Amino acid sequence: MHIKEIILLLESIAPPALSEDFDYGKIGLVLDRDSDIRKIAVALDPTDLVLKEAARMGADLLITHHTLIFDPINLISKRLSDTLKIAIDNDISIYTMHTNYDKADGGVNDVLAGLLDLNRIVRLPLGRIGEIHPMKAHEFASFVAKKLDTHVQYKGDGDIKKVMVVGGSGFRREYIDVAIEKGADALVSGEMRHDAQRYADGLCLIDATHYATEAPSMRKICERLPVESFFIEDKPDVRVCL
Repeated sequence: MHIKEIILLLESIAPPALSEDFDYGKIGLVLDRDSDIRKIAVALDPTDLVLKEAARMGADLLITHHTLIFDPINLISKRLSDTLKIAIDNDISIYTMHTNYDKADGGVNDVLAGLLDLNRIVRLPLGRIGEIHPMKAHEFASFVAKKLDTHVQYKGDGDIKKVMVVGGSGFRREYIDVAIEKGADALVSGEMRHDAQRYADGLCLIDATHYATEAPSMRKICERLPVESFFIEDKPDVRVCL
């Protein structure tokens, strides 16, 4: 299939119009090699490791959640040029689907809600909210860690019955406000900050990492692609010391 046909499919899965304003010009085809696509690699981030593995596996296209270039640049650094060289030398195009895939049906937050066994799910502008079988906060934190295969840190206690999920970096005041307004007992996301811990008051916050809350949806997209596709794991090398 030509890359233009793949793009039409990806835009039907995650329409660009769903994206947040700050994603304007930063999603879609960010590196175009104008080629026929016989094999697709999928990953959360376009790292050198991911690109090298994509090249080794013979991929013609890499689909990522995070873009290779986010801020406008006037100078292409050696680090960026080295990364681009891997893609260009191996004729790999790169397509990014970010906040549009967060919001899309079957996207980041739907996959996350499904993995955590939420039911009676309600769609929000970005996240999802639903109900679980009641459990204590520490039990739910352990449940999240097991389901997402990650370490977690959490703040709060009490019974958890209603949960809001926001894949990625969702411990911001606007999401905490929505969680509280909707009667959630817990908010699951990544990158829990000190100010969020203070602001959340009685809301339980469960930090399951940025990577683990988003990567499952990128694995899932492989099932929706019309050519041979594979997911490349590249977890950040973070170690926990107690």
